[in-house]
Amino acid sequence: MTTVDMPDRKVVDRHAWIEARLAHLANEKALTTARDQLSTERRNLPWLRVDKAYSFSTNRGRQSLDDLFGDRRQLLIYHFMFGPGWEQGCPSCSFWADNYNGVEAHLADRETALVAVSTAPLAEIAKYQSRMGWSFEWVSSHGSDFNFDMGVSFGDDALGPVMGLTVPSGSQGKYNFGTQEFGGDEAPGVSTFIKDDLDNVFLTYQTFSRGLDMINGAYHMLDLTALGRSEENHNFSMSWLRRHDEY
Repeated sequence: MTTVDMPDRKVVDRHAWIEARLAHLANEKALTTARDQLSTERRNLPWLRVDKAYSFSTNRGRQSLDDLFGDRRQLLIYHFMFGPGWEQGCPSCSFWADNYNGVEAHLADRETALVAVSTAPLAEIAKYQSRMGWSFEWVSSHGSDFNFDMGVSFGDDALGPVMGLTVPSGSQGKYNFGTQEFGGDEAPGVSTFIKDDLDNVFLTYQTFSRGLDMINGAYHMLDLTALGRSEENHNFSMSWLRRHDEY
């Protein structure tokens, strides 16, 4: 367990505490209104048709991107950093994945499927998933351009027509719609898709980097506490993190 220094905060009586809390509540409500507006704007973004055929290894055999929807209209994909030959998945992605078990039924009622995708072969994914005790759907895009085209895998392959970007050969790619350097072969992200009545598939949204905070419940819980995430004095923000069976 990491020891965090106690913050120096003023201690007041209840009247002063309520007064300060109400002032902060006004800011929270303003943020909630702004977030609702941003969510509406996100839903109104234009769509990008996905014409390229992708194939994934799953527990039900080879499946297309269309197949991953199941009987749902929407598909939410988490791009899990787990490359071929890795002994285990990324600790940060594993932290995020701890939030996914048990939400499938709720998402399904809103016509949405949740699937994690990694470039590691399915057998390597299955071994790590069993160790972590996760039950959410996790498939392999090994041998496919999918993660490269979605802007989360880098290397000698350039980004394909879905994203319409080009990255130089080697492991140094452009991340987050070309706005960030990323010094590795795999990066995290979320891609969301929708399927129309003719089974056409469209990319509706993607988010990367700090945009992924919204799906990490543990971070939001910590944000409610006095100590918060306590990441300010680390060499990098998540250097404290361990996989849940390593603490």
